[in-house]
Formats: sequence, structure tokens, C-alpha cells
Amino acid sequence: MNGGEGAPVPRATLTLIDLNGRQVGRASAQADGGYALTAPGSGSYVLIAAADGHQPQAATVVVGDQPLSYDLVLSGTAGLAGAVRDAAAATPVAGAMVVVTDVRGEVVASATTGGDGTFGLQELVAGAFTLAVSAPGYRPTAVPVEVAASGTTRCEVELRAGARLLGVVRAGGAGTPLADARVTLVDAAGNVVAATTTADDGGYTFTDLAEGDYTVIASGYPPVATSVTLDGTGESGFDMTLVHPED
Repeated sequence: MNGGEGAPVPRATLTLIDLNGRQVGRASAQADGGYALTAPGSGSYVLIAAADGHQPQAATVVVGDQPLSYDLVLSGTAGLAGAVRDAAAATPVAGAMVVVTDVRGEVVASATTGGDGTFGLQELVAGAFTLAVSAPGYRPTAVPVEVAASGTTRCEVELRAGARLLGVVRAGGAGTPLADARVTLVDAAGNVVAATTTADDGGYTFTDLAEGDYTVIASGYPPVATSVTLDGTGESGFDMTLVHPED
């Protein structure tokens, strides 16, 4: 019984079951990883091996009249731990969702950061993974991580706060807040990033925005388009006034 790096795995538990799922033998590996099991007779069986700190393994073995030598390799498990922090203030981000996906995009583990921004994930196998982190008020991010074959790999992630753009659309003349006006946000490439409708007080809000140049288009009266630049942090206020041609 060997580990992923060829080292013996003492005290691993070996269980032999028949094809009906009945246990017919059980043993523990010795200090050198060796084991011995007695089958009740010739035929096919399933051999299951398990040990602390390793992924369990199962294999089909065919037993005949002569003793059968069969080696098993158990992959070690490892941990991934770290912290999520605000990129600007370097403060912990509590309640962030941390998700680990493998090379196929399958989710293999997830956790939520504590009050100190830290997280811990156990029972991972060694290899390359993607660590995706998201939290309210921040732009999500993903980073590659290489989990070591043993021990705990550490990884720190910084989240950048998404910019917010808010304001009030008013009607010309008296400057009355205009409800149900359509407000559209377009990026520098001409792509529509988001669109919303003003509330009863004429207010609108766009959240989770990246820094950059945008055009805000408000319509309800003849449309008005105005450029605005966001620095990617904090909150920006931007009021607009729609003027009817007769005003």
C-alpha cells in the first residue's frame, strides 16, 4: 500500500467485498504498507482501501487458486487556506464566497470567509485549480492556484470594490423628478452595460461597475446622452435633466 509519492501508507484499512456488496475480508496495512487478505474462494471481488489524509481507492480483483499480489496507490489529500482582503484598504472581507473548480470546471469545494476574511478548505487532491471569489459590493475575481501534494497551500485574494453610479433624472423647467424614465449605460466600446428605469423620485442606480469611460443615456422626454468617467472606486453621483422641446 503506497501513497501518491511511492511512500508506504501504514495503518490503511483494506476491505474486501464480493459482487453482492457483502464484506468477506478486512485487514490493516503494516508499517511497510504491506497487507494480506484471505478470500473465501476464487472469483471477482472489490478491494477498497482507505486511510486518513488520503483519497479512498477501490479496484476489482480476480482471485484464482494461487495467491494474488495487488498493489494500490492512494493519493494524498491537501488543504487550501488563505484570506480575502479589500484591495484598496487591505481590510478583511467577511462573508465572501470562495469556490474551487478543477480543470474541467467542476466545483470541488467551497467556503465562506469568516469575520477576519480567512477561509480554509480540506480534502483536496494535488493539482491545478481555479479559485473564484465574490462578495457583495465587490467585483468577482478568479485566480489560478497550484495545490501541493501535502500540507496546506496558502493563497491571498484581493477584491476591488465595484463602482456605483447613481443620480436623479429631472424634467426641465421646474426640475421635477421624472419617474419611469429609461436610463441606459453604454461603455466606451458602445456596448450596453446596463439599463434601468427611474423610481418615483426620479432616482436610478448602477452597481458593480468597472472603472472607465461610459455614456449615460436618459430618455422619457427627447433623450439626453452625457459622458461620465468612473475611477473604479466608491460612488459617483450624476443627475440629468430632460427638457421637452416646448420647455
